Amino acid sequence: MNVNVIQLTGDMSKKAGIIRRMRRPLLAVVLAAAALFLDALPVPAQTNTGGASEVFAGSVLESYLRYLQTAGKSASYPFGIRGFSPAEIDRLAPKDTQHPWARRYSLGSGTQSGFRWDVVRPALSLNVNSAFPFGGNDGPVWNGRGLTTSVRMGIAARYGAFSAVLAPVAFRAENQSIALMPNGATGRLRFADGGFPTAVDRPQTFGTQPYMRLDPGESTIRVDFLGATAGISTASQWWGPTSEFSPILGNNAGGFAHVFLGTSSPASIGFASLHGRVVYGYLEQSAWSPVTGSTYWVNSTETGTRRFMAGLVGLMQVRGLPGLEIGGTRFFHAANLRGGLSSHNLRLPFLGLLKNRLPVEADTAFGETRGVKENQLASVFVRIAPPGSGFDLYGEFAREDHSADLRDFLLEPDHASMSNVGFRKAWLSPTVMSALRAEFFTYEAPGGVQTREMGEGGVYIHSVLKQGHTQRGQLLSADVGPGSGNAQILAFDRFTTRGRVTGYARRVVAHESAEPDVLNTLGGEMTRFVGPVDVTVQGSLTFDLNRNLQSDKTNVGLGVSVRYGAW
Repeated sequence: MNVNVIQLTGDMSKKAGIIRRMRRPLLAVVLAAAALFLDALPVPAQTNTGGASEVFAGSVLESYLRYLQTAGKSASYPFGIRGFSPAEIDRLAPKDTQHPWARRYSLGSGTQSGFRWDVVRPALSLNVNSAFPFGGNDGPVWNGRGLTTSVRMGIAARYGAFSAVLAPVAFRAENQSIALMPNGATGRLRFADGGFPTAVDRPQTFGTQPYMRLDPGESTIRVDFLGATAGISTASQWWGPTSEFSPILGNNAGGFAHVFLGTSSPASIGFASLHGRVVYGYLEQSAWSPVTGSTYWVNSTETGTRRFMAGLVGLMQVRGLPGLEIGGTRFFHAANLRGGLSSHNLRLPFLGLLKNRLPVEADTAFGETRGVKENQLASVFVRIAPPGSGFDLYGEFAREDHSADLRDFLLEPDHASMSNVGFRKAWLSPTVMSALRAEFFTYEAPGGVQTREMGEGGVYIHSVLKQGHTQRGQLLSADVGPGSGNAQILAFDRFTTRGRVTGYARRVVAHESAEPDVLNTLGGEMTRFVGPVDVTVQGSLTFDLNRNLQSDKTNVGLGVSVRYGAW
């Protein structure tokens, strides 16, 4: 009898193993069948499901409004400071219904006044990666190997100058085991970044157990009055004109708790208009960060598990040159001081650009006495989008850390530098909009790095504030990788009255060495409007050549998202 029990247990274990191995292929078949089924569905009567409260930084709706603006459906408006306020979304909303999604979404406030409220439509998303973690520009959600499930929903309200959005997100990543890139560390740090385990908080995977979080998401309370704005938020921000690979700040890691103050819209100064925002907040680390000990700064070896951030983003539009915007950004990681905010930290966005102009500090690290407790990233950018042309050309040049002095800057202006160039072109008819977009992003280590200390010149890493340019273990910028790398994307978007189809080819150099780690991805997404429901099916095939500088690996990514909006 015991033998039979053992045999039965063994059979059940084998069957369970077979079922586990079949789950992802079965899900792939189900998702592919769903895509074919959705595409074959007859077009139902359109149901208006809102949308104005879902124009978040980096969202599809934001990209749609940007295409419409360049096609002449709304007045010229800068895209260098996002997310947008409700009043800014009103300005970006098309002024007529001659565009594909006119009957699907109400993208502006119309003629309503007084108190208004709207639902941030609930959405359920399921995403699967077959071989390794893969994803990006998806907010606080981290898509590991296996199944990742996320739920989003919320509510928005406006009254006069006041507005608020509460839109949290919860997710659970199955986080199946992967082959780690050896980094020389043991214990929890064996999960840390393969190239810079002690200089950036970017785990290869979040431990061995399922990874779950409830995040405040795209939540904001703000006031816009007499040309000024102020508020508190955890929403994603996107600084600069890029739409895929942000050098300084995008929606890859989602938002972080911050307060902001600035102009509510570009303010005229005669020959030009100025628009800007100052941001102060706090950044959190993951459980796999190289930093341990106190929450606060103690010294250069115990720097605090929480960081203070200070930033400034501003731009100018020249009168008589519509569609032109020129701007810049500064983003500081700084020590979280036990005594509270210091006047020095509050002044950070306005201090000198060169290190020799910074005040001398009592603390020292690696022989430095200036700027010891902070790390700067900065950029300049330009966007050219002639109204009605459908064309959008932009570029951004960024730097990590200060130059020591003017001579250092003139000798090596490309030290720890990043460059991004991109374009977008839209062709619009009343029922169809087709668009082509591309971006080219690089932060290759310059030759001068060879004469400096090891690791110096790398981007998104730091020798003192060792979390690097991250929030909860994900890069605040483009999800390419720390140190040195590059990325390119070419994508085609087609919007119709039935939904959207996107296809893209993407290349990312994640680690650079004698033989680089290169991810080549072919992918696509399809959204179909089915009554009050938006159904999105997506898929990607990634060929990772020399993954983790070891061997080739192929990942299949599949996903389905359902968003409901009948209110």
